[in-house]
Amino acid sequence: MEDILYKKSHFSRLGELKEHAPQAFEAFVQFDQQALAPGALSRKQKELIAVAAAHITGCPYCIDLHTAQVKEAGASIEEVSEAIFVATALKAGSALAHSVNAMNSYDEA
Repeated sequence: MEDILYKKSHFSRLGELKEHAPQAFEAFVQFDQQALAPGALSRKQKELIAVAAAHITGCPYCIDLHTAQVKEAGASIEEVSEAIFVATALKAGSALAHSVNAMNSYDEA
């Protein structure tokens, strides 16, 4: 067995999960499609959010999939880059914001 955790071709195995839990899998597919369907936000806006969120969750498959979909929806590489930096800023900001917990714990120790 290869010593590779994430490989693009591994994503095709997702269909096996559908075989083992078809109702839950279909429920997820329906939810995912509804969440990404155009509404108050355009498809492009939702895909930009998805790309940014995928960087926070650390899902390489999601990054790959949603980057292709946002490009198809008409986003420029500049828009994608800005979305990623928004996510990066929020992730870094959350670490900074949690520093108050360390200060409180230090004071209480």
